[in-house]
Amino acid sequence: MNTTGKAFKYPDNVDTDVIIPARYLNTSDAQELSKHCMEDIDAEFVKKVNKGDVMVAGWNFGCGSSREHAPLVIKTCGTGCVIAKSFARIFYRNAINIGLPILECPEAADGISAGDEVTVDFNTGVITDVTTRKSYQAQPFPEFIQNIIRAGGLLKSLKK
Repeated sequence: MNTTGKAFKYPDNVDTDVIIPARYLNTSDAQELSKHCMEDIDAEFVKKVNKGDVMVAGWNFGCGSSREHAPLVIKTCGTGCVIAKSFARIFYRNAINIGLPILECPEAADGISAGDEVTVDFNTGVITDVTTRKSYQAQPFPEFIQNIIRAGGLLKSLKK
């Protein structure tokens, strides 16, 4: 399982209200919600993101409320992976539950710049910044969690 795409770079402590502002949570339609992903921190994100693109962030990505909407809108936008120095605990669990690939790697988060082309191999945890030709090693998920993500989330994996 791999993804390749352009990097979008974000700072420390990006909270769930920045990922999907609460003012839009009057619908459960993921497609509708995804139109507002990251708009308070990056108004152009939804216009520029392409399938497979990668979010790169600092410490404590996804802090704040426990809503699953945050990883869901990131995934629905087509984002192939989120790489961060660390994730808020509930975001980390919610990402797995809805099938959003994430990796913790402080070195990659520091080394990758916005706009760089990035390739991620989820099986090995190798993150390659194609633009700078640098590679980083993240700890890959165990096979059973990779299977959950591949299936599209926990509920979909249980149905299989």
